[in-house]
Amino acid sequence: MREKGLAGAGGAQGRNAMAVKLLFWELEKHLKSSSGASVVAIDNKIEQAMDLVKSHLMYAVREEVEVLKEQIKELIERNTQLEQENNLLKTLASPEQMAQFQAQVQTGSPTGNAQPPVPPPTGTTQALPSSQSSGTSA
Repeated sequence: MREKGLAGAGGAQGRNAMAVKLLFWELEKHLKSSSGASVVAIDNKIEQAMDLVKSHLMYAVREEVEVLKEQIKELIERNTQLEQENNLLKTLASPEQMAQFQAQVQTGSPTGNAQPPVPPPTGTTQALPSSQSSGTSA
């Protein structure tokens, strides 16, 4: 995501950098050519350069804000998806599995090293509710 913002701003940055260089080159040329140059003209050139830098910075900040807004939007969507998945897994887990998970959380042991799930007692079948048997939610 960040690459889009920087790539879009790259062309503007290059143009702004060239404009600043040109402004300073003109200022330097002006100062060398006329030693008695008007102070007002120099002040105007400095003000133009400062305005150019300000507009460049504002543009860069706006671009970065847009990139960050997009990242926030994507993270919110991902968080919502993970919450739904978590809720689904909680509803599908047996009470024994939930107790085992809670014990792992309290002891701080990683969930990857968990014991295999406890199979349901023989003679009974764990049936999924019809609304949840499709596998995933989205």
